[in-house]
Amino acid sequence: MSVAESRRIVLFRHAKADWPQVTDHERPLAERGRMDAAVAGRKLADTGVPFDLALCSTATRTRETWKLAVHEFPHRPKTVYEERIYEASPGELIAVLNETPDEVRSAVLIGHNPGVQGLAEVLAGSAEEDARTRMDRRGFPAAAFAVLSFTGPWKALEPGVAQLLDYWAPSE
Repeated sequence: MSVAESRRIVLFRHAKADWPQVTDHERPLAERGRMDAAVAGRKLADTGVPFDLALCSTATRTRETWKLAVHEFPHRPKTVYEERIYEASPGELIAVLNETPDEVRSAVLIGHNPGVQGLAEVLAGSAEEDARTRMDRRGFPAAAFAVLSFTGPWKALEPGVAQLLDYWAPSE
C-alpha cells in the first residue's frame, strides 16, 4: 500500500460506565452502556469501514465497550490494548497513532474523554456536511464516535490534516 493513500480513523468513546467502589481504571459498563456499545458497534459496521487495527485503552469500560461493539462486525480487526490511551491528551493519542504501521489503512481508537473529543476536534481541519455541527452541538457523550480521513503515512498525522466524515452518538 502506498503511504499516500487515504486512511480512516474512528475515534470511539467508551460507553456509559457504572460507579461501583473500584478504581477508575476498573470501572465496568453500566447496563445502558452495554446496550449502547452494541448499538454503536452496529452503526460502526454500517459505515462499511473494514478496520485493520483497533487500539483500545486497557481500562475495563473500554475493553467491555470494544468487546460488545466488535461482536457486530463482519470482520474482527487485530486488537492492541494500549495503556497509554487511558487518560491521554490529544497530543499523546496522536503519538500513539503515529506509531501505526503504514500497512494499516483503517484504525479505530477506543478511549476516554476529554482526550477522544479533543483529538477529533484537533485533527478535523475540515468536515463533511453537518458532521462538525452535530459533534460541536452534542459534544462526545458515552459511546459516540467520529470517522475521520487523512492522506499520508501515520507518522504524518497531526492537527488539522484530517477531514471529519461522520459523527454518531447514541441519541442521534
